[in-house]
Amino acid sequence: MSSFLRPAADQEALVAAHYRPVTSHLAIAPPVSVVIPAMNEAENLPYVFKTLPEWVHEVVLVDGNSTDGTIEVARQLWPDVKVVRQLGKGKGDALITGFAACTGEIIVMVDADGSADGNEIVSYVSALVGGADFAKGSRFANGGGTDDMTPIRKLGNRVLCSIVNHKFGARYTDLCYGYNAFWRHCLDEIALDCAGFEVETLMNIRVVKAGLRVQEIPSHEFVRIHGTSNLRAVRDGLRVLKVILQERGTRRRPPQRLAIAPAANRGEVS
Repeated sequence: MSSFLRPAADQEALVAAHYRPVTSHLAIAPPVSVVIPAMNEAENLPYVFKTLPEWVHEVVLVDGNSTDGTIEVARQLWPDVKVVRQLGKGKGDALITGFAACTGEIIVMVDADGSADGNEIVSYVSALVGGADFAKGSRFANGGGTDDMTPIRKLGNRVLCSIVNHKFGARYTDLCYGYNAFWRHCLDEIALDCAGFEVETLMNIRVVKAGLRVQEIPSHEFVRIHGTSNLRAVRDGLRVLKVILQERGTRRRPPQRLAIAPAANRGEVS
């Protein structure tokens, strides 16, 4: 793996030249891209960007035709932000567009509503350089939590998660959560092809079916700071269930050997 525990002072120059410091004990060589799908999130972006680690390689903002100055605010907060204009609709479409524009070997997906803490990214990246293919955020793993889910959403998530675990042999504690990270090569294994909020479920199912190594990361979800979510519990819950049923027939592959795909610059940006 491309990871490095920082040594004594006599090797610090080597670390500085070839590795990106993450903590006082860990530095990494793989560049990290953060993908943020956003539509009219100008008021929330300051809370999102202020917690992003300075060591990330790039931030990719996928704008869904915002009318509130989202792009301008993002550029003020992170001058080097890569803005990708979404041509389609839906969160899944936005993420697929953002993933194609990434040049990093590690990709982190973060919501733009201020509910995620960017300081947790170090935990996701540490899991990946430690051997995982896919680092899956969980609000219900030990150490995680949520301030935002209603009782009916918690119940729906638990039921759907149980179905996925039973059908695909997974051991997830959370299913419908948008804070995840993975090696770029995983995209070739899971071939995403959905447009809506069900994209997280599809990813979780296909990484298991592909035999990829998954590690859950305890994560705390905060309440959306400004605006209202486009998520609708019943409507989107049914879409998630439909995805689960459509995916049920494919045989799970044995675990794959971890390989890091070379970074490539794809997608049009502005």
